Amino acid sequence: MEGAKNPQVFDTDCYNNIKLSTVLEENINTIKQIFTSDETIIFRKFDSMNNDRIKCCAIYIDAMIHKELMEEHIIKPIILSNFTEDSCSDILKVIEHKVIFSGGINRTGSLREIIDGILYGNTVLLLNESDEVLIINTIEWKTRSIEEPVSENVVRGPREGFNESIETNISLIRRRIISPNLKFVFKKIGVRTKTRICICYINGIAQEPIVKEVMKRLDEINIDGILESGYIEELIRDEPLSPFRTIGSTERPDIIAAKLLEGRVAVLCDGTPEALTLPFLFLEYFQTNEDYYNNYILSSVNRLLRYIAFIITTSVPALYVALINFNQELIPTQLLISISLARQGVPFPTVLETLLMIVTFEILREAGTRIPKPIGSAVSIVGALVLGDAAVNARIISAPVVIVTALTGISDFLNPKLLSSFVVRVIFVLFASILGLYGYMFSVMGLGLFLMGMRSFGVPYMLNIGIGPLTPENLKDTAVRAPWWLMKTRPRIIAKNLKRQNNNR
Repeated sequence: MEGAKNPQVFDTDCYNNIKLSTVLEENINTIKQIFTSDETIIFRKFDSMNNDRIKCCAIYIDAMIHKELMEEHIIKPIILSNFTEDSCSDILKVIEHKVIFSGGINRTGSLREIIDGILYGNTVLLLNESDEVLIINTIEWKTRSIEEPVSENVVRGPREGFNESIETNISLIRRRIISPNLKFVFKKIGVRTKTRICICYINGIAQEPIVKEVMKRLDEINIDGILESGYIEELIRDEPLSPFRTIGSTERPDIIAAKLLEGRVAVLCDGTPEALTLPFLFLEYFQTNEDYYNNYILSSVNRLLRYIAFIITTSVPALYVALINFNQELIPTQLLISISLARQGVPFPTVLETLLMIVTFEILREAGTRIPKPIGSAVSIVGALVLGDAAVNARIISAPVVIVTALTGISDFLNPKLLSSFVVRVIFVLFASILGLYGYMFSVMGLGLFLMGMRSFGVPYMLNIGIGPLTPENLKDTAVRAPWWLMKTRPRIIAKNLKRQNNNR
């Protein structure tokens, strides 16, 4: 409304310059000015029945506290307590130690801590004749129950997954690693959101330089808000222009526990079920938690299939383009005749035809991911069948390209977290369309050199695959998974303490 007075806006940097008074009403007015026009902040005044000098005010956010705890364990004991004149010399100390029933109490005079405590869901208790307050833990947030992660289903293994509560996620990790060496370090990131994050590692196994580097990069983050762990991943990762991830993520506490036992560091972010793990290596794309729960022979076969699927999904379209355009002598005569007959009447060149189908498949897959689950899979399958059949009948594309695209797409599903395969596939096709098989080989070598040069928090990205001594010890958990009784050591370079087991089998 015209002429209305704008409420006073407090800069968070000015909090430290404001001092609390010993007058209760002045302190209440100071906090009210900070929370002007915010009706979710409750100011509950009350006095002691037995001592007129005891005047208090509880400040909290109604929807974020445990009301019964606040009423029965804070307000009621103070109102009914019999304060003597001797106890009034330091009434705040008496209330903290002898009156309030709460597991977490912090005494402070910092206005910044007071504001943060209120916004986080604590109750702030103000008293007259005191320039300090009590911040009492009364947090009760509504959180999602512990469920199995939809994106990481397993046939064998735990069904628990992280939720949006950082306390719940920490407890799920604690249950799996019962050790005093498991460390949790908390930080707050975001000028306005002040999002709590937790750095987890096992002291004595994790390398100190890696832990210090993680702390350093997190401390350097200066952003107004962190709403999901993806913000943190993008701000602290190595190789920011690379399509390959250098920081892993998962919703499963058993995976986090396994990574911690290998010497890695985990980062939990309040408000998101996705936890980050680092350093992250290329071979982790092809590893799943079920590899370590099932028989090692079956796990090794499945892991080899994932490597083969990666080669198929990135290379088959490029090889098809190279053979059709440049190296037809390598194709059996009967097959070449069949492909030539299928391509009759198709107006587009092979490379454009292939790229068109690759992009169309990605559009269908993305559509199936975003729309509601009951119809998502149906739309993806029916859309691919209908569009593919119609395009072939209309002579827009040829049938061999549909087969190549389908094989490529199905192979891509074996490594769902390897999202960069689409980029690699397109680059391979472009190189193959220019130089044929030579272009494909040059692009493969370029990709290998690029991956060899990458680092994740100082650890070579291709460790134990292309970098490092190819000893039997280093190859036990790469393309195949060796039995547990042979994997006696942890990954080198990542872990400080390499000894994993002491059996003599």
